[in-house]
Amino acid sequence: MGQNGRIRNAALLAKVTSAEHAASLIASGSTVGMSGFTGSGYPKAVPLALARRIEAARERGTPFRVCVWTGASTGPELDGALARADGISLRLPYNSDPVARERINRGEMDYADLHLSQVAPMAWQGFLGELDTAVIEISGIRPDGSLVPSSSVGNNKTWLDRARQVILEVNRWQSAALEGMHDIYYGTALPPHRVPIPLLRPEDRIGEPTFRCDPDKIVAIVETDSPDRNLPFAAPDDVARSIAGHLLEFLRHEVARGRLPDSLLPIQSGVGNVANAVLSGLLHGPFEGLTAYTEVIQDGMLDLLAAGKLRVASATAFSLSPAAATRLNAEMALFRDRMILRPQEISNHPEVVRRLGCIAMNGLIEADIYGNVNSTHVMGSRIQNGIGGSGDFARNAFLSIFLTPSTAKGGTISAIVPQVSHVDHIAQDVHVLVTEQGLADLRGLSPKQRADLILARCAHPDYRPLLEDYYARARRGAYGLHAPSLPGEALSWHQRFMEQGSMRPAGNRS
Repeated sequence: MGQNGRIRNAALLAKVTSAEHAASLIASGSTVGMSGFTGSGYPKAVPLALARRIEAARERGTPFRVCVWTGASTGPELDGALARADGISLRLPYNSDPVARERINRGEMDYADLHLSQVAPMAWQGFLGELDTAVIEISGIRPDGSLVPSSSVGNNKTWLDRARQVILEVNRWQSAALEGMHDIYYGTALPPHRVPIPLLRPEDRIGEPTFRCDPDKIVAIVETDSPDRNLPFAAPDDVARSIAGHLLEFLRHEVARGRLPDSLLPIQSGVGNVANAVLSGLLHGPFEGLTAYTEVIQDGMLDLLAAGKLRVASATAFSLSPAAATRLNAEMALFRDRMILRPQEISNHPEVVRRLGCIAMNGLIEADIYGNVNSTHVMGSRIQNGIGGSGDFARNAFLSIFLTPSTAKGGTISAIVPQVSHVDHIAQDVHVLVTEQGLADLRGLSPKQRADLILARCAHPDYRPLLEDYYARARRGAYGLHAPSLPGEALSWHQRFMEQGSMRPAGNRS
């Protein structure tokens, strides 16, 4: 019945159709909630068919665009295809597709960059408007009609509940052993009816293994056999290893001082090469019995699970390189009982993050000398990706750590600046800043104390004299003494050097 038994409900099996027919059920001007989180578990066939329909309509001179909601970033068959066809009017809450990014920055697509934990509540509150269609990838349908989630959960529960009609993609590429890994919590409510979330440890299960969905809302089911398309991670370089080394030494110090237990606290890690370098360092470090309460399970966490260093990992999605995804599918039986995938409103929930005491480790675009962090915009106005879940964790973590190389673009740009051009994380939410140059523990420090420490330990030597000169002149200036600044000069610092062809100071270009 269905793809090797993936569709085990006779009534729903009768709704199997083509991607083209499913796409024809989506109207121009409508709002579509798509599954997908960091390139995992997103629909692959229906968005491509919808993009072809949009292109055909444009050739006839008929505009066709839709508003797209997801969990986070998706893949080229969704964001890339629809953006290339100029078929997205508004996108939320997070995007990493380069074609969509260019359209957003050219003003051709509206973009709402939201904290990931807040999307589902906002949808229920009605602030985002009505949801016309949900297009959700799943890995199977049980005989009772309940839906087995795929490699991400994201906002799928909310989309299934809120949408007027539902289109499903049943993807047999996803391992059948995913069944039973998920924990879908249906206990959330809006004020004044909210109750505490009964999650006390990362391994706690508080929900159900499948999605509920009114079968009468399901208008089409498309069978697919397509892989998730996350990009491979580069091997950690010397810079990433140095950052990881500084952080691991700091964690050892915190354990020795009695501020962290020997098994640390639940780890949250952003996505990327530096994050994977830190996870690799934990693999060879002294800490045992680790746990993770995070957004995504990435390559380094698989290694930690396989080695027995990581006891359990709770997330909302996988974010695995192609090789790691193949490994997981082949060895799912080894990993499945120690991994839990939850809705992102639970994986990122401030109440749970604060209760568990997470150690949050996230990346950035730039940090200023007082510890404010910009993680979303280049030169203050061009969106890069979005804030994602970093704000959910940074503000509520037991330890909020930001990691970055001290320079970017081959050394031509300093990641430490006088004043960030856009603020995503205020200084009060940044406890520790780490570059390959060193680590600055900023907890309990005044702005000037923070500046002294960041300049001494985190700034690249090529840029430290420029930053120190700015800071000295700011302290002598008339713009206030609590957090001295030269507003006009601080905001133009990047641009001033870029106009000279490089951010690298003269005499240090190589």
